[in-house]
Amino acid sequence: MKNNFLLGLAIAATVLTSCGDNDTADILITDNSTDNSTTNNNSGGNTSTGETILLKGNYTQDLILDAKNEYILDGPVVMESGTKMEIPAGMTIKANKGTEVYLAIAQGAQIFAEGTPSNPIVFTSNSSAPNAGDWGGLILLGSAPINSVDGTTATTATSEIASLPYGGSISDDNSGTLLYVRVEYSGGKVDGQSENNGISFYGVGNGTKVDYVQVFEGLDDGFEFFGGTVNASFIAVANADDDSIDWTEGYTGVLTNVYVKQNVDGDKAFECDGYNTDIGNNSNPIFFSAPTISNVTIEGIGSGGGKEAIRLRAGTQAIFDNVLIKGYKEGFDLDGDMGDNPTGQGVLDDKLQATNVKFDDVDTEVKNDTGFTFTNADFVTTSTTAAGTDFATWGAGWTRQ
Repeated sequence: MKNNFLLGLAIAATVLTSCGDNDTADILITDNSTDNSTTNNNSGGNTSTGETILLKGNYTQDLILDAKNEYILDGPVVMESGTKMEIPAGMTIKANKGTEVYLAIAQGAQIFAEGTPSNPIVFTSNSSAPNAGDWGGLILLGSAPINSVDGTTATTATSEIASLPYGGSISDDNSGTLLYVRVEYSGGKVDGQSENNGISFYGVGNGTKVDYVQVFEGLDDGFEFFGGTVNASFIAVANADDDSIDWTEGYTGVLTNVYVKQNVDGDKAFECDGYNTDIGNNSNPIFFSAPTISNVTIEGIGSGGGKEAIRLRAGTQAIFDNVLIKGYKEGFDLDGDMGDNPTGQGVLDDKLQATNVKFDDVDTEVKNDTGFTFTNADFVTTSTTAAGTDFATWGAGWTRQ
């Protein structure tokens, strides 16, 4: 069998063996000499028209995908520390249906998925009739700070999917590049519990480049940031069945030019936590999520739909600027208390602010459930000229609606 796969799958292939008590896969590296690819040749001749190659398991060497081949995710794929994965522009990588089908770029590994406006890279379902949740999603894990550990006795946490380490002290950690990438029909839940997102960023550093990326019709969140410092620009989420943008565990990156379009099944456009309340804020000294977000357009289903655009809770801080919110029952919902979840204190300290905000068809602009006393004007500055982001221009040609 002729195999033009540049890495050589015989060296790097692994098998999935069982599910552990934490509802994630126990992945073991094995010596597997079986080639899982299928070769399609011209009438038995010597000129190859490309191969269909199944990807599954842990890869301990670089994985350089060839544009003439077709690649299908057939189970958990983990790029181990020290490796890199390169994906050419215009490639579509399909995923066989299954909740434990995902691509994870482990701490210390890198992905270089560099598409173009006319030739984006697409991760999608291999089903002929795709639906949200057909497969898992894309997972990046880095060594940037998180607040779920104290940073001294423990420097890393373990991801919900794949049980991989993430977090550390390297703010400019580099997990690679995502450029003109679209992730479709993701979000399958492992054993109905652990949740895959479209793209999960676990402790990813700001040496990573994330520009022009969309998550389309996922069953869970679109983008979720578990701590870290990664910046992202020109990002879009359409029709997520849960939250579109989610952060927690001390995320402190910068998001610019963000577009969210919600459907009737979606939950919130933004769900923003200062720390993971299931784990605790264990950092020493204590810090909360505090990203900067600018040029944002959020389109809901109308004020009668009963949804919240942006929920801020668990002590999160954030600076928003130039935000257009259309079609929501509530614009900003601030939750917290005067103890471990001091979201309102962020408002009083000018660490949680929203400026140049335009509300269109929004019943309640700001809801204060923090336990702190402040006026709407202490938190938000409205503007009739706020335009959000020009998604029609920068999203043309490579995104889906």
